[in-house]
Amino acid sequence: MNPPATKVGLDSFLRSNDKSAAMNFDFDTQIPRRGTGCIKYDRRPELDPFWVADMDFASAPVILEALQQRVNHGIFGYSQAHEGLNDAVIDYLRDRRGVTVPLEQITHLGGLVPALSLAGRAFCKAGDAVMTCTPVYPPFIGVHHDAQVSLITTDHVQVDGRWTFDWQAMANAVTPETRVFLLCNPQNPLGRVFSGEEIMQLATFCETHDLVLVSDEIHCDLVFDETATPHFSALNLPENLAKRCITLLAPSKTWNIAGLGYAFAVIPDDSIRRRFTAARGHTLAEINALAFYAAEAAYRDGEPWRLELMTYLKTNRDLLVNFINTRCPGLSVMAGEATYLAWIDARGMGVENPAQHFEKKAGLFLSDGAYFGWPGWIRFNFGCPRARMLEGLEKIAAAL
Repeated sequence: MNPPATKVGLDSFLRSNDKSAAMNFDFDTQIPRRGTGCIKYDRRPELDPFWVADMDFASAPVILEALQQRVNHGIFGYSQAHEGLNDAVIDYLRDRRGVTVPLEQITHLGGLVPALSLAGRAFCKAGDAVMTCTPVYPPFIGVHHDAQVSLITTDHVQVDGRWTFDWQAMANAVTPETRVFLLCNPQNPLGRVFSGEEIMQLATFCETHDLVLVSDEIHCDLVFDETATPHFSALNLPENLAKRCITLLAPSKTWNIAGLGYAFAVIPDDSIRRRFTAARGHTLAEINALAFYAAEAAYRDGEPWRLELMTYLKTNRDLLVNFINTRCPGLSVMAGEATYLAWIDARGMGVENPAQHFEKKAGLFLSDGAYFGWPGWIRFNFGCPRARMLEGLEKIAAAL
């Protein structure tokens, strides 16, 4: 058992890592959210929530200003993507993802999860299958029900201390009836940023087995070290491989505007794009009038806020990893390369359901690893003011 960290050691850690004093944006103020109708706090109001992937920070001031200007207009009829948003998205793809995308290849969506469902319905028929790797964001292992098809999963594995794909297991599991591969990159909940070589190998796997590759890249702007672990998008694949890809992106996680419901897909191939679009039918609601303007502001003017957010989150991540691995016997965690979500191995606790244990013993609402396909693990959201995160970690330690 490791000795507990001392208070002096914790203060020293914070002084050496906390850059917030130099920041222009406030990530430390705790904004009350209970009673506002938010899922995170009001689904189980009796618990202290560190579960669902939305942050406890106010959105960037440029987004709030853009929303206020739009509200002041006073009319909120049916809306479509305006020229400013289209230009901002195209500029973002060029400047951040390194690709030039024609506007006709972009499909605006009211959310990213519906796009996963659409892919299953667009490219599968009865008897077909969707494939993914676990642990993974729960909708990945649920959307096949919408298309009434089968699900094939293989586990991610550790190689040289990093999570990656089990290529042999995937080759053994794929079937002639498999039609779609769902990729999460950066990976939620593992926090892994897959390399260009890994994405190339996966795309080649999909080409070999004639699969449409659906790449969910919603966390791609939440990478801690873009030099050491740069995000390699499916958009960066060679043309022969990129043409079978649907790349899903959104400003929602990075700028904390998930409740506004905006995402977009980039689909280079005309045939795949037509099938994907046709599958929508009349099942998806219109994108709301405010979402377009929030997205434009995020992509056009939100970079300074994002950079300071990442500095703050990196200190939170490092502090959490140190705390769990030194103060919490039975738990262990690796430092994620991206996202504000920590994937904690709780199998050493020797309890059947760790999330339920912390609910009963500490009043915490954590994400149960079983919903990601891996029982015995928990996911902790550290996208919150540091003092609040530390309170949650102390409750975990006390419950052990």
